[in-house]
Amino acid sequence: MNKKEILKLAKGFRGRAKNCIRIARERVEKALQYSYRDRRNKKRDMRSLWIERINAGTRLHGVKYGNFMHGLMKENIQLNRKVLSEISMHEPHSFKALVNISHNAYPGNKKVVPPKKEGLAVLL
Repeated sequence: MNKKEILKLAKGFRGRAKNCIRIARERVEKALQYSYRDRRNKKRDMRSLWIERINAGTRLHGVKYGNFMHGLMKENIQLNRKVLSEISMHEPHSFKALVNISHNAYPGNKKVVPPKKEGLAVLL
């Protein structure tokens, strides 16, 4: 990259990293490495977030996440984790139907006792 491109990419950096070409080149190169790495990490983080949301939704209905997913697989319901997490948050009745289907498909689904609410949580 030439000087003009590097300084354009270094815009917004602090100190001499935004206008001194030698420092800017190093910082821009490192920033591009971080962006490459974090594009992959973002996918990983989103998948774990979806799994947490699905797990929270299934636990409300007394089923574990792994058993829920296994039951869906047995019933050949091919919804990805992103869609399942959105359904669990915004369509609780539809999600309950999916949990029931999964529970009936896989006999290993045992009822999980949801935690008892204490203190102010009882009022909510």
